[in-house]
Amino acid sequence: MPQPPQLTPEQREAALAKAAAARKARAELKERLKMGSLSLSEVIGQADGDAVIGKTKVLAVIESLPGVGKVKARRTMEEIGIAETRTLKGLGAQQRKALLDAFS
Repeated sequence: MPQPPQLTPEQREAALAKAAAARKARAELKERLKMGSLSLSEVIGQADGDAVIGKTKVLAVIESLPGVGKVKARRTMEEIGIAETRTLKGLGAQQRKALLDAFS
């Protein structure tokens, strides 16, 4: 099994900073969804243009919607046929439409 690449301390620090920024952006996205200041259709529309939003898991986004819990989110994704590990950018057109229909 190949070893991960050896990073210089500067490269490692930059990678850690980039990861922390992405986590913070995803947390802010989920908080805005929870508060209702951002809709699911807006998030899905931004997924192709924004790398951080595009790499966010669909399950995490749905669970952040007001009135939707873990069980309802997983059940709906299973009915639509979306894997739990799918990201927003990886959704197909039919899956996006089905999600919007289910949560609008």
